[in-house]
Amino acid sequence: MVYTQGFRARMVQRLSGPNRITASALSAEVGVPQPTLSRWTREALMVSKMSKSNNEKSVSKSPRQWTAREKLEAVLEASRLTDEELGKFLREKGLHSAQLEEWRLAAEVALDSPKKSGRRRVSPEKKVIKGLEKDLRRMEKALAEAAALLVLQKKAQAIWGDGDDDIRQ
Repeated sequence: MVYTQGFRARMVQRLSGPNRITASALSAEVGVPQPTLSRWTREALMVSKMSKSNNEKSVSKSPRQWTAREKLEAVLEASRLTDEELGKFLREKGLHSAQLEEWRLAAEVALDSPKKSGRRRVSPEKKVIKGLEKDLRRMEKALAEAAALLVLQKKAQAIWGDGDDDIRQ
């Protein structure tokens, strides 16, 4: 049987809207086979994914792939909601309350952790480089000191002689 686009869109809306029902229940209600309803839903999802611009947040993006900023925004937004609104929010975002709680705790720990005099962590490579630079400066100073001593020694020899000129009679 051929169904109009409007009919298909209404069925997909009933399957995916806020008051959604199962494909089996809708099939029994309207007489459209359940596999057909499921196929329409998959097709609608594919079309909506392809039609979204790259700048919009994709609904299909897994919460595990969210950036830290997106997670923090979700935690902040959820903190302002009532219980009813929170349930709707979690469904829309594809989140579980446990994930939200985990992110909230992680944010608290990150904010509470004491910073060592306001400095960031130094990578091991940078520590090695700093140590090598310190050694290089020390060796350059030692080399300059040795060069200065050689120059002074030559001047002293020029002024006073070798020192092997013991006068013996």
